[in-house]
Amino acid sequence: MDMTMTAQEEKERKARSAKLLLLFAMGSMTMMFAGIVSAVVVSKSREDWMKDFQLPTAFYFSTLIILLCSLTFHMAKKAIQKDNRLLTTNYLLLTLALGISFVFCQFKGFGQLMDSGYFFAGPESNIATTFLYVIATVHLVHLAGGLISLLYIIYNHFKQKYNSSQTLGIELGAMYWHFLDFLWICLFFFLYFFK
Repeated sequence: MDMTMTAQEEKERKARSAKLLLLFAMGSMTMMFAGIVSAVVVSKSREDWMKDFQLPTAFYFSTLIILLCSLTFHMAKKAIQKDNRLLTTNYLLLTLALGISFVFCQFKGFGQLMDSGYFFAGPESNIATTFLYVIATVHLVHLAGGLISLLYIIYNHFKQKYNSSQTLGIELGAMYWHFLDFLWICLFFFLYFFK
């Protein structure tokens, strides 16, 4: 029996392993956010829970932006699968610009919270807004990882490491970005409706 692996089989094995590791990482992130959301649900019964709180308008814009990020990353993946390097470059750079815009909108939302008198901690803080800060900040930390991986993907793309037969890096980046998108949408609707 031949125990040697072909180059294609080795490539497929590495791709499966990388995707599985990413799925495990996304699962652990989901568990962390589930823990935070559970804490919010339990804390809602407190007497000082603020029930008439409105999300900052910047968070609405950031939600739209992250949806567009997911779309442009998907389009980059489709473009490289067709060996359209220029279109892939444009979509990757657009995804980066949108990702940075998302971060900007999140910080703008923090500013709107502070302008309304809601702070993370201290005498002006409230448990409801503190949880909002925690959820948005933890998501931003994970998004920072997404932006770093996107920069790495762009770097590799310019080094011509991706083509129609080698798309793994872009596929993994798109998977993670779609996960961040889905996660933010779920968190946004949770924060919007759970008062």
